[in-house]
Amino acid sequence: MNPLKAELLSVALEAAARAGALLRDGRPDDLGVAATKTSPIDVVTEMDLAAEKLITDFLAERRPADGVLGEEGASTAGTSGVRWVVDPIDGTVNYLYGLPSWAVSIAAEIDGETAVGVVAAPVRGETYRAVRGEGAFAGDRPLRVRPAPAFGQALIGTGFGYLTERRAAQAEVLRALLPEVRDIRRGGSAAIDLCDVACGRLDGYYERGLNPWDYAAGALIAQEAGALTGGRPGDPASGELTVAAPPGLFEPLQARLEELGAWRG
Repeated sequence: MNPLKAELLSVALEAAARAGALLRDGRPDDLGVAATKTSPIDVVTEMDLAAEKLITDFLAERRPADGVLGEEGASTAGTSGVRWVVDPIDGTVNYLYGLPSWAVSIAAEIDGETAVGVVAAPVRGETYRAVRGEGAFAGDRPLRVRPAPAFGQALIGTGFGYLTERRAAQAEVLRALLPEVRDIRRGGSAAIDLCDVACGRLDGYYERGLNPWDYAAGALIAQEAGALTGGRPGDPASGELTVAAPPGLFEPLQARLEELGAWRG
């Protein structure tokens, strides 16, 4: 493995482990909302802020010349060509309610391309990782997507935004898609959903409205496990639309989402 990528993976794994332990063991019984973002139901807790500070302080100590983009406001340009993309808690509402599907997501970009991704899911007891060109793993277990099923037999994950107008549009897409597939799952963490595609626990996944910190690590893990990822046809994954599925399912899923206007709203 490239020495720089190996170093970045080591740093990401340690940062995610430290933040995951803080979040798992330090969650107060009376955890409340510290702030809201796009709407009153798009929340930040004190633990989001504490975990992001832990991660960014650790990155500044180990890799001081790197840039950082964090969900809760951390942003430094850096001079090394490396940028960290950090979501201290992906699935904050799950975390707030004591549900298990939340994760720490840390990706490292080299010259704008995601090179390393780590998603730690402490309550699951699993950490997913990938290095571009080196495969994807949960611990030491190699990950591989499920073979593509027929469209009507696909189990698809998705998520919903926090703005009322967007949720209404997403409900219309869901109403049309649900009768056409095996079933739909809504877990509440984009990073975990993407890793579940990598693990074969979901056949595919789509969502509108994600930010880079939501999908940077998980999308690389899915790709390295054999999934295709993208947005609208011909476009990369983005806030407009993110789709992940194995070849053979990715294409009809992406095409159907385009027909349904899943990128609108």
